[in-house]
Amino acid sequence: MTNRVLGIFPKPPEMQEMSRVYDLKSRLDWGEPALTIIDIRDRALFNESHIMGAISMPMAELLERVQAALEYDRDIYLYSHTDEEATTAAQTLRDAGYQKVSVLRGGVAAWKAANFQVETGMSAV
Repeated sequence: MTNRVLGIFPKPPEMQEMSRVYDLKSRLDWGEPALTIIDIRDRALFNESHIMGAISMPMAELLERVQAALEYDRDIYLYSHTDEEATTAAQTLRDAGYQKVSVLRGGVAAWKAANFQVETGMSAV
């Protein structure tokens, strides 16, 4: 039996406009693949380190790339240098019709502080 069958991992909380890194990690551990994690920092910072599984979509090209790649009902988690920048990006996506958008508070720094896995360049840490 798996841990999910035994009930060891409780169902993650519902998606909110602002999420803690623990909320996202809980969803990933639960095995909910129907979400996308987007890093809106510039690619150089993304390449230095980013949340495991995140994709790079810098702010300048965010809306165009999201519209080309993601369904409007997709769960999207965004993070950046600051929560304010991510909040602005999230609002841009909501205004374009994406309603399941959450800002990951603290971004990669909070993810690292929680000792969750990050990728640097092409390797996981």
